[in-house]
Amino acid sequence: MTALSESSAPPAPADRDSARLRVVLFCDINEGQQQRFLDAYEHMRHEVAAVPGHISDQLCQSIDEPTKWLITSEWENAASFLDWVDSPDHIEMVKPLHGCVRDTRSLRFTVAHQTGSPCTAESGCRLGGRAAAALSDRGGQAGGAAGAGTGLQERPAGAGRPQGGPQHGGPQHGGAARHGGVVRHALTFTVKPGTEQAVAGILAGYRSPQARVDEDTRLLRTSLFMHGNRVVRAVEVEGDLAAALRHVSQQPEVRAVEEAINPHLEQPRDFADPASVRSFFARAALPAAHHAEAPDADRAEVRRRALLYPVRRGCAQVAAKLLAGHDEQAVRNPDGPLVRSTVFQRDDLVVRVVDVRANAPEDPAAVAGVGRGPAAAELTHLLEPGEDLLLSTAEGLRRFLAAYDLALVTDRASQGS
Repeated sequence: MTALSESSAPPAPADRDSARLRVVLFCDINEGQQQRFLDAYEHMRHEVAAVPGHISDQLCQSIDEPTKWLITSEWENAASFLDWVDSPDHIEMVKPLHGCVRDTRSLRFTVAHQTGSPCTAESGCRLGGRAAAALSDRGGQAGGAAGAGTGLQERPAGAGRPQGGPQHGGPQHGGAARHGGVVRHALTFTVKPGTEQAVAGILAGYRSPQARVDEDTRLLRTSLFMHGNRVVRAVEVEGDLAAALRHVSQQPEVRAVEEAINPHLEQPRDFADPASVRSFFARAALPAAHHAEAPDADRAEVRRRALLYPVRRGCAQVAAKLLAGHDEQAVRNPDGPLVRSTVFQRDDLVVRVVDVRANAPEDPAAVAGVGRGPAAAELTHLLEPGEDLLLSTAEGLRRFLAAYDLALVTDRASQGS
């Protein structure tokens, strides 16, 4: 933590429209209701994580008065929080707290200045040099937006991403990276071991739903990957992500796919119970933490790939920011292979979806997101010790890509994209 005396100048006032928002909620819990409060919070936090604009939250207990609790949450901007807190969904979401909380008080602050690293002492995630500098320049991870997203037309091999379209005003979606009017979001879930081949067949063979949602929104692209029994579904939407996800969930083609894979899911999902469905998609939400793309991205012929990063517990956010820092620089190199990159992160899971130039020579370091500088050693430090992957060496990169390059199941884009 930086001492106040160390600051050479006070931070500039925060822009209320674009600055991140920190919400502090003081709670006084009724005697004997602590476990009920904790159960309600545990259920609620997964749903809040799926709200557009949400970044993270934290639950704290007073060391002096055990009935006093503090919930802090961070949001991309004030508009995202206010849209949610004034919605009927918020009213329903907090109902379980009513019977166990005696009193609450809420305070809201824009984030004017941030110092230090988000790493925790427990995780041992420490970065130095250029990687640490990159972290201090970026905001926190994005929150999630629950919902299904499949479909569109099968994309020919080597085709580029759909055109970005016009810029859209208004707040950005939390949990989804927005660039050029295109919003990106992902879902991930696991299926029962032994059913991978059957699930891949279902996900590859469905009929695409209608791409046009309304005059302002359409589905652009859906990419489905598998790694062992884990499914990753990345979607790109022009316009309103929430409207697109609602539209897709109502399409008979998508409903048929969801029902077909339902028996294969590791975590049960009951379509007759709306709460079960909401809970499933809240758990499955994989927020987009960062997106970068080259100036010529819409003209480039590309191949799409996805990678899973086996990071140590508590190190995912640091790893995501390290990858984002690499990609931000890599897409600016007109001779480099990287055209686009989206880093998705939630809890201890990091997935990176990239488009690389179709005619470019294989560049393992760029594909892995480490380049040839100190970032390779930094990212190696964040991986699970048992993986024994030294990303600063050619052999370490080869082994990493062999183990964690996800298998592409299908990659579809809307007509005319």
